[in-house]
Amino acid sequence: MRIVVDVSPLSRPRTGIGNYLRGMLAGLAEAGGEHELVAFAPSGPRGRGRIRAALDGLPVELRLPLLPRAQWWRAGWSRLGRPPVEALAGPLEVFHFSDWMYPAQRGGVRATTVHDLVPLRFPELVERGTRRMHSRKLDAVRSCDVVFANSRFTAGEVVSLLGVPEERVAVAYPGIDPRFGPDGARADLGGPYVLSVSTLEPRKNLPALVSAFALLRRRRPELTLVLAGTAGWEDRPLAGEGVRVLGFVPDEELARLYRGAAVFAYQSRFEGFGLPVAEALASGVPAVVSSHTSLDEASGEAALRADPEDAEAFADALEQALEVDDERRAAGLGHAARFTWRACGEAVLAGYERALTD
Repeated sequence: MRIVVDVSPLSRPRTGIGNYLRGMLAGLAEAGGEHELVAFAPSGPRGRGRIRAALDGLPVELRLPLLPRAQWWRAGWSRLGRPPVEALAGPLEVFHFSDWMYPAQRGGVRATTVHDLVPLRFPELVERGTRRMHSRKLDAVRSCDVVFANSRFTAGEVVSLLGVPEERVAVAYPGIDPRFGPDGARADLGGPYVLSVSTLEPRKNLPALVSAFALLRRRRPELTLVLAGTAGWEDRPLAGEGVRVLGFVPDEELARLYRGAAVFAYQSRFEGFGLPVAEALASGVPAVVSSHTSLDEASGEAALRADPEDAEAFADALEQALEVDDERRAAGLGHAARFTWRACGEAVLAGYERALTD
């Protein structure tokens, strides 16, 4: 098969969706080396450079037409529906589009990945531009031969909220990069710390975490709260005694931060999957996670759960996590081991092949 994957999100600094996209391509290459993989994205000069850097070392053909104002061009192309994607990407058996671009195609399997349906469930938790982008993309999702979801929870949302037939929906869990493991150097921040990793935006509920930490610090004054992640939209200043905001952290440094943490905290209101939770468990770190059902699969039975809107309950769970035993840590390592990019690639290939034969 010649599989064309829209890699437009990699033209920006990588966050969750970009990391999934890069990992999915690595998994496809590992699981289906006999297939031809094409990374496709109309891009400007800076975007092309970022895509090349992100995919360096992967056995993929790069089709990166150089276009000025590529973001606007991609949006217009998607709305107009012409020319078909083959005009720029070449012949194909599969086209896998992203949130950023969904042009028409002449033939072959049409596929996409849905990471969450926050714009439908909680429109107040996403910015207006994101709501507009997703409302258009979600119409395109219904035209797909196969829709991949990053969890069973999200797959159920695709069926119930979008009306996509269940037989056209498949789960392709994200993988955990091997660098996120219990062995290796640990960050030294001068004392024990609680770590949280997420984009700084309302859905992540970070002000509530700061409040829970303030309660915990009255009992454990030696602790620091460390917040790692890029700035999002309407991110309020996060300040408090013992709070450190690091901003974006590269993966190598992030792996050290995970391993050095006394406990990992994730008080998000809603997720499609919640990969940082699984990364923390893979690093051998006890985790306290929102009790929202959207985080059940990332957490398994290994993480402690607490109401994300109850600061006292979350503070109590954090204190309990500081005393977890080796058995719970081992359970976290075992749970996280199931999430590999090869397994993701195998699931995606199986979805393509099923759609081709239907």
